[in-house]
This record gives sequence, structure tokens and C-alpha cells, in this order.
Amino acid sequence: MSAKPKNLTTTVSTKGQVILPKAIRERLHWPAGMELVVEDTPEGVLLKAKPAFAPTRPKDVFGSLPCKGPAKSIADLEAGIAAEAKRRHARNRY
Repeated sequence: MSAKPKNLTTTVSTKGQVILPKAIRERLHWPAGMELVVEDTPEGVLLKAKPAFAPTRPKDVFGSLPCKGPAKSIADLEAGIAAEAKRRHARNRY
């Protein structure tokens, strides 16, 4: 990644639009049409790339995927995790 450009300026248009300097757009990989989040901070205006997905909590998505077969017990889950860890360790993956 190249060094951060210094002292770049732009102008606010009569429509309130601002053109971001090309050096910044290229460094941040922001193509035309990129959606940005605009945040007003004490230091000035902050632009951030809009996240691809809205933030979620586990309770918001729990149970959203279909499950086939009977529910697994905690012991079954722990045994499966241990078996996979053992398998990966045997292949020098960890």
C-alpha cells in the first residue's frame, strides 16, 4: 500500500457533491458507485465503506439454517470438534 497522500483538496459543488481525489479512491479501492457511510465527528467528516451486510447478533440468526436429523447433544458436539482437531493435527494443519 502506498503512503498516505498529504494536503489534497476538493470543492463542494452547488449540489453538495464532493469529488474524492483519485489517489485516495485508488488506495482505498473505491470504484464509482461505491456506497459510503458519512459520519460527523468532532474532527470533521469521516467517510467509510458501507458494510456489505448489516451487523447481526447470534440470536437474530439462530435457527435460520435447516437441520436434518435429530438434535446433537453437547457431548456429541464436543466429540465432533475433538475428532476434527485430531484429524487436522495428524495432517500437520495445526
